[in-house]
Amino acid sequence: MMKSLGISPSVVTFNSLFLILLKRGRTGMVYELFDEMLKTYGAKPDVYTFNILIRGSCINSMVDQGFRFFKEMEKHGCDPDVITYNTIIDGLCRAGKVKIAHNVLKGMVKKGHQLSPNVVSYTTLVRGYCEKQEVERALDVFEEMVDCGLKPTSITYNTLVQGLCEAKKFDRIKEILEGTLGGGGLIPDTCTFNTLITYHCNVENLDEAMKVFENMSHLKVKPDSATYSVLIRSFCQKGYFDRAEKLFDDLMKKEILLCDDGCTPLVAAYNPMFEYLCKIGKTKKAEKVFRQLMRRGTQDPFAYEILIMGHCREGTFNDAHELLVLMLRRDYIPSIEIYESLIEGLLQKNDPKVAYDTLEKMLKSSHLPRSSTFHQILTELIKKNCASECASLVILMLDNKVRQSISLSTDIVRILFQTGLRERAFEIVRCLYENEYMVNMEDLVVFLCQCRKLLEARELLLFSLSKGHILNVDTCSTLLYSLCKARRASEAFEIYYELLEKGVQQPLKCLEELRLVLETEGRTKEAEFVKKRTLGQSQSDRLVQTCASEGDISNV
Repeated sequence: MMKSLGISPSVVTFNSLFLILLKRGRTGMVYELFDEMLKTYGAKPDVYTFNILIRGSCINSMVDQGFRFFKEMEKHGCDPDVITYNTIIDGLCRAGKVKIAHNVLKGMVKKGHQLSPNVVSYTTLVRGYCEKQEVERALDVFEEMVDCGLKPTSITYNTLVQGLCEAKKFDRIKEILEGTLGGGGLIPDTCTFNTLITYHCNVENLDEAMKVFENMSHLKVKPDSATYSVLIRSFCQKGYFDRAEKLFDDLMKKEILLCDDGCTPLVAAYNPMFEYLCKIGKTKKAEKVFRQLMRRGTQDPFAYEILIMGHCREGTFNDAHELLVLMLRRDYIPSIEIYESLIEGLLQKNDPKVAYDTLEKMLKSSHLPRSSTFHQILTELIKKNCASECASLVILMLDNKVRQSISLSTDIVRILFQTGLRERAFEIVRCLYENEYMVNMEDLVVFLCQCRKLLEARELLLFSLSKGHILNVDTCSTLLYSLCKARRASEAFEIYYELLEKGVQQPLKCLEELRLVLETEGRTKEAEFVKKRTLGQSQSDRLVQTCASEGDISNV
């Protein structure tokens, strides 16, 4: 927009652009803009421009380009400042070019008092030599810094201590701690002790590590989560779980994991302790520390699984389910073993609703349970009369092509009718038949008649007839008789007519009841229709009896 309006960008404009583009890693665009800045707009770069370009190049692993910018400063009349030198020294050290970085520092010294290296300059170089495992050179730089009258900071000391630990120069570490190296300026902090403890643990010298840990309290230096994690993990690796548990208890009691000391705890470091506690029946203790870690915002999917399985072994399945929910909220996918163990335990504890909820989550995690798992949960839901959950589970089973059991399906429909969920019951029946499964219609019709749910029984029988399934004569008679008794002549006649259409013959007594109730309600045509068929049925029955008595069955 500035270009279109004819406004020439200044060096401040370009500096702002360089800063944001380099943070995004857009180095190519930055170099093009730098050329445009010089050739098109004639804007003169300043020391801030080069500091931004050098730092951005080093951050994006282009230290050679950063060094070229450093050399180019003189051509543009810019004098490097301390920040410039420290930036290029840091970049060179990170790229492993420590000797070149050292030469840059020496060149800085030659500039005189106007541009002297500071503590950051020397500390960066010390770190570079330590990372290259050239500890003697690092010590030379350290002593050079002290000779220049600069006082090392705790960062300087800790960097050097770490390098000496890796090089096993314990005498020199002792000199630093006793104040004979560096002018006695070191005041050990948590980082110092953590460096020493980590080293002793790495070489399996745990007794020495504990001495350093105990010395912290003598010097009133507070341990942090890193202090405890390295000790606990090391004791667990050696099988010294009793000693590890004491530290674990101390960690939990002091709530060290909740201290916002800038040290972010690592959950995985405590997993060996979690595993041990869960195996010996102390899952709740492990979970207390785990929840402290959660409050610090650190997560680990394996830790969730360790604790969930621990709860399952101890029979605290609802606690396990709660952790499962938390795990899923953080988009971690539990293993199939976690789901199966939890479902099995919840069913043993007679909690099928939570088991069903777990099964739903299992499916969302792309794990398909065994058919037997579906049926086990369904059986327990039926025992608890959980009508709504039963219906939902049947639909879920059909969606996942899980075979259906006639007896279970019949029980579910019965419970739905029993609890007043009429429409849901018919929905389940329709879905079952659409998927080529069946229910025991005879049992359901008789059950509904007993419960005086005659309209529901009638609808079920008509549905069965529409599917070509003829119910037995006794069941049909029971429904017709119940409808007649309830003075529901119209519904009874409809059933009778449909049965005739399907070729089903009914007992005479039932038809007589139907004729009488039709006449009572003034439905003479329907009554006459039933009467004719009643007489026809009676004559047919007498003929059968006569022929049977004469032994001439062939005439029937």
